[in-house]
Amino acid sequence: MRVLFDYHELWDIVDSGVYALAANATEAQRVAHCDQKKKDNKALYLIHQGMSDETFEQIEGATTASEVWTILSTNYKGDDKIKRVRLQTLRHQYELLQMETTETIDFYINKVLALTNQMKTNGETHSEQAKEEKILRSLTLRFEYVVVAIEEANDISKMTVRLLFGSLRTHEQRMNDNKIEKPIEQDLQAQASIGSSYHKHGSNFNKGCGGQNHGGAWRGERGRGGRGDIYNKLNVECYNCHKRGHYANECRSKGDNHAANCAQEESNHV
Repeated sequence: MRVLFDYHELWDIVDSGVYALAANATEAQRVAHCDQKKKDNKALYLIHQGMSDETFEQIEGATTASEVWTILSTNYKGDDKIKRVRLQTLRHQYELLQMETTETIDFYINKVLALTNQMKTNGETHSEQAKEEKILRSLTLRFEYVVVAIEEANDISKMTVRLLFGSLRTHEQRMNDNKIEKPIEQDLQAQASIGSSYHKHGSNFNKGCGGQNHGGAWRGERGRGGRGDIYNKLNVECYNCHKRGHYANECRSKGDNHAANCAQEESNHV
C-alpha cells in the first residue's frame, strides 16, 4: 500500500492527515485545504478497495485515510509491548531455523528472508552479512564442501544474499545432475557385467550339456549316457513320444508304439 500511495502522491496525506482549516482562513488556504480533502478521499478509496469484509468492519467508522491507516497499523503491527513479545518469538524461530533435507535452496532462503522481514517489521534489522552467515551455518550436510569453498573463495562481508543465493543454487543444480547421471552409469556397468558373464559361462554350458536350443527348450542326448542329465529333465524332449520330462529309454509309450508299428507292417505286407 505504501508504494501505491507514493505513486499517487498521497503518502503525506495518509501519514500526516488533513490539517484543520481556521475560521479566518484565506482563499488560498481554503483552496489548499480542498485539495487535501480530495487527496484524502482518494487515499481512503484505495484503502477500501484492498479490504476484505472482515477487515472493513474494523475501519468502517473511520472518516480519514490517516485514521484508517493508524487502525490498520495497530491491528497488524501492534503497539510497542506487542511488538516486543512478537519479536522474542521471531528471534527464537530464527535461532532454531535449520534447512531440512527435503527442502531446496530456493525454499529455504526465502524462508530465512521472510522471517528476517517479519523481525524488521517489529523493530529488529539484520545486515546482509548476518543473513549470509545464518544461511551458511544452517544448511544440510550435503552442502558442507560448498560452504567451505564459498567461504574460502569470497569475502562474506562484501557479498549480498542475492549473490550467495545464485552460487548455492548453481551448486545444487550440479549435485542434482550428478545424482541423476550416477544411476545411469551404474545400470550400464551392470548390463555390461551381465553380458560379459553370459558370454563367458553360456558357451561352456552349451558345450557341457551337449544339448541344442529349439524354441527355448533344450534337447538332451539320447539315453542316460549323455551329459544332459546334469540339468533339469523338465526341459528334455523325448525322441520317442516327443513329450517333455523324460528320456527316450524311460518312455512308457515305447512298447505301445513298437506294437503298433509291427501291426502296420504286417498289414502292408498282406
